[in-house]
Amino acid sequence: MTLKRIFETVCGTLAGLALLGIMVLTFFDVSGRKIWSHSIPGSLELTELLMVVVIFGALPLVSLKGEHVVFDSLDVLFPHWLQKIQQGLIHLACAALLFGLAYLMWKTGADIAATGETTAQLKIAKAPFIQGMGVLCGLTGLVHMAKAFWPSLSAEESSEGGTL
Repeated sequence: MTLKRIFETVCGTLAGLALLGIMVLTFFDVSGRKIWSHSIPGSLELTELLMVVVIFGALPLVSLKGEHVVFDSLDVLFPHWLQKIQQGLIHLACAALLFGLAYLMWKTGADIAATGETTAQLKIAKAPFIQGMGVLCGLTGLVHMAKAFWPSLSAEESSEGGTL
């Protein structure tokens, strides 16, 4: 199994399980409200935390597959060689921003861990989620860095409006 396949499996499973958790939680929460007039305590907090996992777990995959929203209306005005340079610079800028964001999230998570901050109702520690966001931003930065230095990754993975 290649590193890319492992990466896709881990991130996809993480995001998929979190999304499944949201669906199951929502089903039982709504059913409980309608049938027994009683919702699941803390369901909003759990949904928020699981949404963080879905979004940041899928972010590396979106970057790997080139599924970002792209404004390419002006691309026809530039020669192909200039478009390649532009794409490389954009990937480097994205990598730098994501690495910076990863650092800030990791540091914020460490600060929150030191104070012991938790969610209001269920008292779930916030730090692991924030630091997990940092790790996943760092992985996404690595994806952009790889695409900047190996342009063939961008060419073979971009699905131009396709789905996984």
